[in-house]
Amino acid sequence: VQSGRRVASLYGYHGKALVVDLSSGAHRWDNIPEQVLRSFIGGIGLGTYLLYKYCPAGADPLGSDNPLIFAASPLVGSRLTTSSKFAVMTKSPLTGFIGDSLSSSFLATELKKSCGDALIIVGQAETPTLLFIEDGVPQFLDAAGLMGLGTFDTEQAVKERLGRQTRVASIGPAGENLVRYASIANDGGRQAGRCGPGAVMGSKNLKALALQGSQTVDVAMPGATHQYSLDLSKRSLGAATEKYRELGTMANVSVFNRLGTLPTRNFRESTFEGAEKVSGEHLHQEHLAKNASCANCTIGCEKILVTSDKGKKSKGRMEYESLFALGPLCGVDDPNTVIRAAAICDDLGMDTISAGVTIAWAMECFDKGLLSTNDTGGIDLSFGNGQAILDILELIGHRKDLGGLLAEGTKMAAERLGGGSSDWAMQVKGLEMPGYEPRSLKTMALGLAVTPRGACHNRSSAYEADFSKQVDRLSVDESRGIIAAESEDFEAVLDSLIWCKFLRKAFNDFYEESAQVYTMITGWDMSLDELKQAGERIHNLKKLFNIREGWSRRDDALPPRTLQEPLPTGVVAGVGLTQEELDYMIAGYYQARGWNDDGSVPDTKLAELGLLDLLPESSGVGIPT
Repeated sequence: VQSGRRVASLYGYHGKALVVDLSSGAHRWDNIPEQVLRSFIGGIGLGTYLLYKYCPAGADPLGSDNPLIFAASPLVGSRLTTSSKFAVMTKSPLTGFIGDSLSSSFLATELKKSCGDALIIVGQAETPTLLFIEDGVPQFLDAAGLMGLGTFDTEQAVKERLGRQTRVASIGPAGENLVRYASIANDGGRQAGRCGPGAVMGSKNLKALALQGSQTVDVAMPGATHQYSLDLSKRSLGAATEKYRELGTMANVSVFNRLGTLPTRNFRESTFEGAEKVSGEHLHQEHLAKNASCANCTIGCEKILVTSDKGKKSKGRMEYESLFALGPLCGVDDPNTVIRAAAICDDLGMDTISAGVTIAWAMECFDKGLLSTNDTGGIDLSFGNGQAILDILELIGHRKDLGGLLAEGTKMAAERLGGGSSDWAMQVKGLEMPGYEPRSLKTMALGLAVTPRGACHNRSSAYEADFSKQVDRLSVDESRGIIAAESEDFEAVLDSLIWCKFLRKAFNDFYEESAQVYTMITGWDMSLDELKQAGERIHNLKKLFNIREGWSRRDDALPPRTLQEPLPTGVVAGVGLTQEELDYMIAGYYQARGWNDDGSVPDTKLAELGLLDLLPESSGVGIPT
């Protein structure tokens, strides 16, 4: 595709992606064939395909060859509830494997209006750059005056310069300083957070991306789409989403604590004595400033909290994962501290999960004597010291003193510090663990171990089997592999269309309705079985990317602590998870996937999914030895 015009015969898609080279200043439009669009849908799926194609094998995640990809979906612009989302894909500087993040904001709509179905940024600018793209035409503007600013001030400055209607994605000091879990902020502080895309953006000398566009796409069946949109919006206000509208995911603190699944003090315990003080109920009653919604959303799960002490007021977004990581995991029960810590992370442009887990690891190192006040600059890095968290976050974001080590993430930091600290580095494949205790959630334990991007609760919904009592969450059996595989494929479809995860239970039949919506939008017939296979295809391509980048069977693992130390307290005292149990579940998962015993993907599976024909010619498929 040599021009920016949409392929006339397409609905829901442009059929093209904008490629921008920061090194040369050149840009071009690349065609995306219909078969690719149908096979990988959009969002995470299309982003995975493009990453496999445009990222050279063995690329340095912080080198100029690693692409930074923003991918839209066919639903963006349709007005369907929760559909204003985009994916960010890159090779993760935290894991060396596939890195994918999602964010919800008006940037998604502007991305599709200005860059087609995806924006692929390659190369590296010589000086700090603001990339402004208007209707597919990039301008490379000087960003020297933006350097050092937090994400909120950066967005405001860009809008003052280019117009209030401009949509902005930016990095803060953490991205500039290549903190390996730096995030990309957009649209008023929302984050594409996990896997370190902000560090990749920083490595490209790209301080901010600004978008304006007018390129629209038509919907094949506008009447049917509008009617379905009204029906789904009504359902989204029902009982299926009540939890998210009321307390949001913060409600998990009390529930998880009661069940013994709330990671506390670096996963040493699974219940927290101060849980009530940082519970969703308490925060909602004492600290709620307002409820908010993402772009084009009828649910409104977002909670904006404000501090209540006499010090400097602070306000920020809060959900369970930030609350767990900056609260119980670090032994902190002061809600004012947790609110401030989350706000600092958002302004620095830093993933709250990885930041909290890394600090908790450092706190345990301090507790065990591997770090002292000489290493911390006099900071008492004991569990429960809230001020220490606030101070350390600033050091991490600016890579100062001990912050330089912690900016590497738990895996690399533990390898450098030594002293056996890798045993309590709570990460998988380099990505820090989310707020689910694997020893008391055995299906989730498998999901955390095998997911391609590392320890992740968003690319595997295996925990639902544990919480719903579909299985005994404290034991293992042969069903876990099938459950984990099906949950990953489900999430792949969800993240490719892209629907909000909190909408999933509002569908009467997710696959059937989603297939119908896809047909309404694109005009292409899509059956529920084809959509299910698309999820499996997308997940297998993620795995192929990792194999190409050096994955082997040993990477599907859990932190030593979870396999060596039974839980000490609470309702699940004495419960543990053994290596034998994990290996048993992983073997069942590989079998359910149709993979080889070593986790590699056989040609028969590639042929079944059509991947032998769909894989980009420029990339080879590696098989682990």
